[in-house]
Amino acid sequence: MLRAVLLKLVVLVAVWSVSWGARAAMEIQVYGGAASKIAVALIPFRDAAGQPVPALNQIIGDDLNRSGQIRLIDTAGAVKPTDPAQVDYSGWRAKGAEAVVMGQVVTQSNGRFEVRFWLLDAVKQTRLTGFSYVITAAQWRATAHQIADVIYEKLTGVRGVFSTRIAYVQKQGKRYELRVADADGQNPRTIVRSGEPLISPMFSPDGTRLAYVSFEDRKPVVYVQSLQDGSRRKTAAFKGSNSAPAWSPDGKRLAVVLTRDAASQIYFLNADGSRLSRLTQGGNIDTEPAFSPDGQTVYFTSDRGGSPQIYRVAVSGGEVKRVTFNGSYNVSPTLSPDGRFLAYIGRDEGRFRVMLQELATGQTRVLTDSARDEAPSFAPNGQAILYATVQGGRGILGTVSLDGKTRARLSESGIDAREPAWSP
Repeated sequence: MLRAVLLKLVVLVAVWSVSWGARAAMEIQVYGGAASKIAVALIPFRDAAGQPVPALNQIIGDDLNRSGQIRLIDTAGAVKPTDPAQVDYSGWRAKGAEAVVMGQVVTQSNGRFEVRFWLLDAVKQTRLTGFSYVITAAQWRATAHQIADVIYEKLTGVRGVFSTRIAYVQKQGKRYELRVADADGQNPRTIVRSGEPLISPMFSPDGTRLAYVSFEDRKPVVYVQSLQDGSRRKTAAFKGSNSAPAWSPDGKRLAVVLTRDAASQIYFLNADGSRLSRLTQGGNIDTEPAFSPDGQTVYFTSDRGGSPQIYRVAVSGGEVKRVTFNGSYNVSPTLSPDGRFLAYIGRDEGRFRVMLQELATGQTRVLTDSARDEAPSFAPNGQAILYATVQGGRGILGTVSLDGKTRARLSESGIDAREPAWSP
């Protein structure tokens, strides 16, 4: 059972050309949030004829709500100002607003749209920022996410991640697809289709490529595929199993798990498959490598102590050190972008949950209340973790904040979603 869980092998894959057509998308449910949220009045933008739906306000508001750190106050019946000078600060302060967002959309003669927005400090009655974008209808959602990112960063001091993407594997009936979608699960694009499972997608540090594992050649092989033109190449196709790819921070090489020398061990090789070198040694199972943000250390799962635990070793080799000590089953390590935290899946009271360990102190806490979590992946700003779990007998995706207080579930009716990864 341990070998089956750790190696995570896949079977026959048929890769199609990249599909950019419209698809059904996930629905989001948000639970909880920070104890003290920033109150924001998101005044409905002045609309333009022929603009896409949903409205910019809805997309922006959904993004901000999902953060768990911002509370949108009721703006029903609000006047739609076209200039910050028209904003009634005292009225919005009376409603409890700390910040005000306003804007408008103007249709241009060439069919494009000019989107203008302002973020205002309701307490100091000053303008915090404002932008104007000229966009096509195809850029509608992306622009809304960009605006939400600007608002979030100005109000919290932390970079927003609403414009980032996620990758995941979904199953519907007997069909499997490797997909890339916006961070809110919308605008999904199919990268790979197969009649058999796909696993272990991993974005390159620049977000332009995906590494994943297939069994297209009747054996597990690691592929690297371009998200720009759909081209791909075999990166690890050695004798035995080739699995669990992880990108180095500079994007030049991968850590992979191979059984070419009988044991399941971790190797390095360039992204084009050249310059293979072995990192770990021994007859135990070493798998699921993850680089530290500085690229100097590899964290991985191993049964070398008798049960699955997380260890670390310098990329130059040397002494292997155990990292996790709570419980008898800890797997799937991933590091926060600042290197402070380790997230992983641990068995807690018979349930497999997302755990968070502060590396400097060793303090650990449970972040989720589900029972079958897997594949944790940090947001690029380090404020949340994406993972997969099981609800109602099928796989769904979830996010959880580092304090465990804000949780969101992303699900699509009739779809079994697994193996998520967050883009840079």
